Amino acid sequence: MTTTSELETGPQGRIDRQALADVVPLAIPAIPFGFVVGLAATESAMPQWIAWLTAPLVFAGAAQLAMITLAGTATLWAVITAVLVINTRHLMYSAALAPTFRSQPRWMRWFGPFFMVDQVFALASLQTHRSPAEFRRYFLTTALAFYAVWNAVVPLGMLVGPIVPDSWRLDYAPPIMFAGLTLFAIKRVPAAVAAIVGGFVSLATVDLQDRLGIVVGALAGVGAGAVAEWIIDRRSAPPADPAADPSSDEAVT
Repeated sequence: MTTTSELETGPQGRIDRQALADVVPLAIPAIPFGFVVGLAATESAMPQWIAWLTAPLVFAGAAQLAMITLAGTATLWAVITAVLVINTRHLMYSAALAPTFRSQPRWMRWFGPFFMVDQVFALASLQTHRSPAEFRRYFLTTALAFYAVWNAVVPLGMLVGPIVPDSWRLDYAPPIMFAGLTLFAIKRVPAAVAAIVGGFVSLATVDLQDRLGIVVGALAGVGAGAVAEWIIDRRSAPPADPAADPSSDEAVT
């Protein structure tokens, strides 16, 4: 049994190293996406300082991009609705990790969900077998690592984005990020379906005006993930007992 003193020394270091090693392959495809968000901020009708604040305060790539892109071209309620719809996939994330979070202290239950971006969920969902203290350590290490990377890349994109050649086609960054997520989401079929569909739809709609392809891709991914979850739940449900239904022919003897 792991003691408190052991968690405070070697095991914590091993958890941190594993968490950071797991972060790298998912952070790399998120970097060009951050550049896209930074570039969109420079072209947005939103004041630059407010656009920059969306990185630390919103911390949700697709929703952040939709907010920045729609600012000045849509009503406030349209922007809010778009952001809420895009983030509905977080309801599935919350439901999946709710049993694990029940054993966490109150501050973690309030503080942790803010960092529940796609990458953090994909990694944390594979660590639910850990003890509460170990899971908390892993979750916070991955979450803070992604938070640091994102809040470094988006401002950098705001600085250098305007001089990036169009031939680089950074618009393809969101589909690349979705594709990277499938590598870690594959053990959870609905999440993998959402990532694959979101990636392909974003790729197919990459030329839409105002970078609406990422919004369309996110919505398609959410819908596909919800359908996959529903199908799996139906198939895994126990078959109905004919004897329990008085109207069933098989129940008649």
